[in-house]
Amino acid sequence: MERRSMFLSNIDQFLNVDMGTVHFFSSNQAFPPSAVCEAVGRALRELLVPYDFLAGRLKEDPLTGRVEIDCNGAGAGFVVASCERALEDMGDLTCPSPDIVKLVPSKSLPGLEDWPLMVTSFACGGFAMGISNNHITFDGISFKMFLDNLASLAAGGPLSIEPLNDRHLFSFRSPSSEAIPNPDQVTLDEDIQTMGTAVSIENIQTKLFYLTHSDIAALKDKANASASATTHSSFNVLTAHIWRCKSLSAADGTDPHSILGVNYAIDIRPRLPLPASYTGNGIFIAICTATYGELAEGTLSSVAELVREGSEIVTGEYVRSVIELLEGVPGHHGLAVLGGGFLVTSWWRLGLEGVEYPWGKVLCYMDTGGLGNDVAVLLPDFRGSGGVNVLVSLRGDEMERFEKLFYDLLK
Repeated sequence: MERRSMFLSNIDQFLNVDMGTVHFFSSNQAFPPSAVCEAVGRALRELLVPYDFLAGRLKEDPLTGRVEIDCNGAGAGFVVASCERALEDMGDLTCPSPDIVKLVPSKSLPGLEDWPLMVTSFACGGFAMGISNNHITFDGISFKMFLDNLASLAAGGPLSIEPLNDRHLFSFRSPSSEAIPNPDQVTLDEDIQTMGTAVSIENIQTKLFYLTHSDIAALKDKANASASATTHSSFNVLTAHIWRCKSLSAADGTDPHSILGVNYAIDIRPRLPLPASYTGNGIFIAICTATYGELAEGTLSSVAELVREGSEIVTGEYVRSVIELLEGVPGHHGLAVLGGGFLVTSWWRLGLEGVEYPWGKVLCYMDTGGLGNDVAVLLPDFRGSGGVNVLVSLRGDEMERFEKLFYDLLK
């Protein structure tokens, strides 16, 4: 395939961060680990044709400062490993631990210098598939499409969907500035307390919280009982609940007039619209703010309404306007420019647990790259009971208060 430079949209530019996921599978006598490795390796080689950018390398244009992908055919790493332990000896597979994080391969050089996929077999016959990538390559929706294609090719079939790699679809010019009703949401207001402060990794605690289907229904009933007109979605209610718990877990003596924010990613494909086969980042970081007093004294319904309003602001014209405003802004730390502070991100309903591999569906999976201080990740209920797992990373001095509030405010 001819060498080319791949344009990256302004949203791609601002998601230049490393990601990692690990996917666990039970043993399957028809597919021993050696057969799985052969099938995955073959499928990956085939995928590097339609996904040629995955075999490329990130580079920066010295004239514009924009990041792009040099589709130079340098290749992607594929690692085969084994572990003498059984999967059951690895502890809770839905919560990151030092041993589990090792199942996601480290890249030899920064950025996209190596895009590795690693299959690790265990003594029980089960195995893990660890994937490292830069967020520039995929968002959650396009990553799910990639896994569908990987699974189909591993089974000897065709692509399940032909990827559309043209990131120019997300390139806009001269939108109306009137489309931005709240310019303060484009850049951080100096009054907002940025909760994403630099904290050493030793001071961060990560815990998994589980909400049953009944817990989610109870929260929605509570929020919708006092809602004026709108029925709140599960995501808005959960985000409101988590945001309140995070904000109220701060140290005592917080100024009630302090402004606290939450950021959350929303799918903007249907709002632009973008084709379903688009491989680039089709997400946007919505920003919602409130005073500490509003969060402490308000109802779950009132906070959920703020979350809903933050999402509704993000229309297609709003996105086009913000993308234009971001033109020329260096994209190495774009998440901070777009919002900063507490982040709620959802893998809950992406459908990764439903990918049909020839050796069976995933037992569970975990995001290992999106964790850091002041982050909450919504993950599916791998029990199949309709609940949700909430993986939260906070400073150690906040986690105990957060945990108490998380369950107390369910009542």
